[in-house]
Amino acid sequence: MSAKQLEQAAQATKTAFVFPGQGSQKVGMLAELAEQFSGIRDTFAEASAAVGFDLWQIAQSGEGLDQTEFTQPVLLTASIALWRVWLELGGVAPKYMAGHSLGEYSALVASGALSLGDAVKLVNLRGKLMQTAVPQGVGAMAAILGLDDAKVIELCAQATEAGEGSVEAANYNAQGQVVVAGNKERVEAVMVLAKENGAKAIALPVSVPSHCSLMKPAAEQFAPALEQTATEMPRIPVLQNVGAQAAVDVTELRQALTAQLYESVQWTKTLQFLQDEGVEYIVECGPGNVLANMAKRLPNIEKALPLDTKSRLEDALNTVLVAEGKIA
Repeated sequence: MSAKQLEQAAQATKTAFVFPGQGSQKVGMLAELAEQFSGIRDTFAEASAAVGFDLWQIAQSGEGLDQTEFTQPVLLTASIALWRVWLELGGVAPKYMAGHSLGEYSALVASGALSLGDAVKLVNLRGKLMQTAVPQGVGAMAAILGLDDAKVIELCAQATEAGEGSVEAANYNAQGQVVVAGNKERVEAVMVLAKENGAKAIALPVSVPSHCSLMKPAAEQFAPALEQTATEMPRIPVLQNVGAQAAVDVTELRQALTAQLYESVQWTKTLQFLQDEGVEYIVECGPGNVLANMAKRLPNIEKALPLDTKSRLEDALNTVLVAEGKIA
């Protein structure tokens, strides 16, 4: 359905779509829009049939919503439901797409590289493997605010040398905002060092230390499932988290998805690339506005627009159609 609409959509020259990752879920997400657009419930039904449990029920009741094996398929489905509504309303096809962590899978579905059914099964497995890779309480993540990337890397090395286990930069989210991940004691050591260097350090409420070497066993188990999943080249370029660039072929695309489990999310570089390519409008296609808030601080971004309520959707649609010269 959305493949045909994507072909018919007008092509944007200065708009990119970004898809959020874990942490953006909230109980009751998309309930308001689902009353107006039947396609939202249809998308959730399609994804639920593929994965074998009721994703809408989890999204609306909150039961199991923070368990990563459920969080991931719910968020992906919510993003694709919004993407389909955008196309249904005559929204443009963006110049680029990118997704933060899990959001990369949402971007790949929206761009036609993966089917929704295959993708929800993949990210459900991804969640299970991530959860079992590290026993509860062994890993942790923390946001370090107010230091440059190089300093955070240096402090991670310092903390790793000081004891058992390791800690690494996991997400380069924005200038002066880096998330670290690894063994709990090492993460706590980085937090102490960061504060000594005048930075803020905030422990994140996560059960899994994503995007660090503790996830290598999960990646090794995940790779065969990716290999067996039908994958095409995206119809819209998707900038991947590893390398902050679009893959040249399906092999490279799959390799980047596997490596993404244990390598850093290069979000700062991704948004820099978009600005260098003349992107001025960022649309966040998913629940919440975490990525829009990060993007709107950037010098060349005119507007960063979330989509997850009726008023936000209308505002984004009008703003982008005017900016792209599709309506006066």
